[in-house]
Amino acid sequence: MTGSDGPHREHGSDVPAPGSASERAREEEERAVEQALALVGGSDRSGRSDRSGGSGEPASRSRDSRGHRGPRDEDLNAGRSSNTHADRSRDPHAHRSSDSHPYDGHDNDGRDNDRRDNDRRDGRATPATAPAPGSEQPPLPDRTLPGDPAKTSPPPPSWDRARAVAARAGRGRPPATIRLTLDRALGHVLAEALGALTDLPSFDTSAMDGWAVAGPGPWAFEVGAGLLAGRGPAAALPDGTAVRIATGARVPPETTAVIRSEHAHVDEARGLLHARRSVVTGQDIRPRGQECRSGEQLVPAGTVVTPAVLGLAAASGYDALPVVPRPRVDILVLGDELLNAGLPHDGLIRDALGPMLGPWLRALGAEVSGARRLGDDAGALRDALTSSDADLIVTTGGTAAGPVDHVHPVLDALGAELLVDGVAVRPGHPMLLARLSADGPYLVGLPGNPLAAVSGLLTLAEPLLAGIAGRPAQDPYRALVHAEVHGHPHDTRLVPVVHRPGRAGGRDHVAPLRYNGPAMLRGIAAADGLAVVPPGGVRSGTEVEILDLPWAPATPWTEGCFT
Repeated sequence: MTGSDGPHREHGSDVPAPGSASERAREEEERAVEQALALVGGSDRSGRSDRSGGSGEPASRSRDSRGHRGPRDEDLNAGRSSNTHADRSRDPHAHRSSDSHPYDGHDNDGRDNDRRDNDRRDGRATPATAPAPGSEQPPLPDRTLPGDPAKTSPPPPSWDRARAVAARAGRGRPPATIRLTLDRALGHVLAEALGALTDLPSFDTSAMDGWAVAGPGPWAFEVGAGLLAGRGPAAALPDGTAVRIATGARVPPETTAVIRSEHAHVDEARGLLHARRSVVTGQDIRPRGQECRSGEQLVPAGTVVTPAVLGLAAASGYDALPVVPRPRVDILVLGDELLNAGLPHDGLIRDALGPMLGPWLRALGAEVSGARRLGDDAGALRDALTSSDADLIVTTGGTAAGPVDHVHPVLDALGAELLVDGVAVRPGHPMLLARLSADGPYLVGLPGNPLAAVSGLLTLAEPLLAGIAGRPAQDPYRALVHAEVHGHPHDTRLVPVVHRPGRAGGRDHVAPLRYNGPAMLRGIAAADGLAVVPPGGVRSGTEVEILDLPWAPATPWTEGCFT
């Protein structure tokens, strides 16, 4: 406790006599302070504040007096020592810091966190925050002391764990099945395996323009006669005879082979056909059922309907396909500081996520409604969530604990189930995944910083949508990284990279891109993937997991100003 006349006196220095007026005044003052502290989270006689509010709320997501959830303690401490983010309580139009303390591999967060973590492991309390001059409130510690189960909580899930939770949530309900005509099925996922409805080909056909022959040659032929594609069956071909035939035409019964036009010599004067090369039985004939037999599986369930799948389905007799409906997604853009057009001005910034998320989600196979701007309005957010009929709602910003960050309080008020609340990944650790009700939509809350939002999109939304759409999980792959990549001491990092071919027989590899801060899009705009960098970072020549971007094959980026 501090008084207006100076810091708290140590025990044994100028202690008032028991029962004196000054002693009674001091006791009354202490009781008043403790009652005040209890109203904002509780306190014991030693001055320790119960950051969990006495309800077992995890310390990594504490609540303030209004019920807002806060970021992890590491981020709260970092926020006190950094002036990189504006105080939104002073300026409601200041840019939202949804990734409240991003790590780019070049700051001191790791060393500070390591010192704090070592303090916890050693059982030492971190130093108390200094009181403001003249304050009547005793100093409060920056975090709860270890060893108290009511004041500790497990760390946020790892990046791998969070993705697994999202994928499992997407597979929680059996996918619906609809039938779409071939002209509407492109991009959907097959709900059932596609079986052949007929033999392919359904009869013996000629693979080349030439001559159908029977028996050994030379072969007699009739001038002007010939077989064309699309005609009915022809009469059997007698030994020693030949008939002209077009590619795709039905081969007559008893045909030995088809001789290509360029391999045949026609003696019109004698009416005989000679082969310029040896003839092998069955050459250049596509026999019935060569590609598949009726009832044979062509492609499995979960296959994305591509143009080639459409062609195969049509060839095997399909007019419509059983597919899973595309997941429906609503996008809610939060933040009063966002502009839809023009240059940033007066503390306002352009909305980068609204234009980006819709096309990105469509590339992931979703049906997306136009992005809606709600600003910082808790009532509007609640109305939008309760009225949505989408499978997934994606929000941008508002996932931290600022004065206008309403996502957590609104989810609490609706009784939503938080499946993922923060992820040990940078950028984007304040992301979240919630289920609004047992049969209601999911919600993925993305941080407001652009690259942090991309991180949340690939960490939670992509595997969730794949599960809802019935897509099989993509097999992860790894690639060499040609550069040292700094890592966070404890969290995974997602770093934009570009693929490069190996030189002089070397292996293909990826190179990290420079502009990888949580608020930057310049790096991801040039990238064709994201490297999954484990805690601590990697050295050049190390293999790392790669997340491909949906459009990666269409953008063969090369070296340039982004590297």
